[in-house]
Amino acid sequence: MDSVDPLDQERLIFIISLPLSSVIILANLLIIVGIACNRHLHNTPNYFFLSLLVADVCTGIALPFIPRMGLTRSLNFQVCLFMHIFPNFLFLSFLFNLVMVHYERYLCIISPLHYSQFWVHRCFPAALLAVWMPPLLFASLPAFGWNNWNDWRSESYHNLPSDTNGSSITNRSSNCSSGTCQEEEHCFYKQVFPSAYIYMEVYGLLLPAIMCIIGMTGRVLWITRKQLQDICKLHRAVERQEASGYEQQLNLRYAKSVAAVSLTFLLCWVPYIVYLHVSVASFQDENYKNSSLNIILSCTGIGSMAVIPVILGLANRQYTEPVRKLLRKLRDRWTDGRNLEETTP
Repeated sequence: MDSVDPLDQERLIFIISLPLSSVIILANLLIIVGIACNRHLHNTPNYFFLSLLVADVCTGIALPFIPRMGLTRSLNFQVCLFMHIFPNFLFLSFLFNLVMVHYERYLCIISPLHYSQFWVHRCFPAALLAVWMPPLLFASLPAFGWNNWNDWRSESYHNLPSDTNGSSITNRSSNCSSGTCQEEEHCFYKQVFPSAYIYMEVYGLLLPAIMCIIGMTGRVLWITRKQLQDICKLHRAVERQEASGYEQQLNLRYAKSVAAVSLTFLLCWVPYIVYLHVSVASFQDENYKNSSLNIILSCTGIGSMAVIPVILGLANRQYTEPVRKLLRKLRDRWTDGRNLEETTP
């Protein structure tokens, strides 16, 4: 079903993005509180992860605004730039933080003895700056002049798609009073982002970052498999017997890890990759109309990406220990209160 009413599209974005955004923000805040309350977690690796959680909170806040980039709205130049640049910066910073967290953990696994000598630990402020400043600079390029605003205005918007009311954007309204007319400016993402900018972001930043994360994860699984085989060989040499229950437990844990990584890839990465290619294909279509399918792909694709830090955080019991202690205390108080009411005559 394709929505033709802008209110229907706004409502669809609200219905899909609001629950995702709420869950992402709340879960990240709980993990942030868990890290802040545990002094043993105040170290460089967890500072990187904390930066990722902050970026993920920002992505959760920006999630309802990203699908709206595909809608045509009546905004002036400055507001239109801000409504496109700021969400794009938040998402790019999230992706850069995600790459940095995977890279830091990758270094920890491939070289545990020289782990603290790498530049990401010796120059932590520079590494933190590297995941926030490049996204800001790249996202701000349209504000420095790399945009199509004047080109689209000079063409009277005749190449823009029909708006969701069914009327063409060539019917630009004019507010006339006292003999003067003021043209209404329409905001559309193709006016802000040139085609070269879109291709550079997708194929020069987003997809290479995703491939780097997938490559580092695959390399870590391969190293883990080799280490597991060495442990099993050593165990057999010491015990002088065939595969024991201990080896089977190790193999089972490794199989669970591979299954978890594969499931995360299918549920979190694949929807976003599909969304990227659909977005590029729609950008190349001159008669592009923002349909409900595009909105669903946008919300679910970006939302699934933003869930990855939540999965990583909830998988670490140290991050959630303070929250679980608080929940246990509340449960005990509630149980004690119920028992007191039952024993009171």
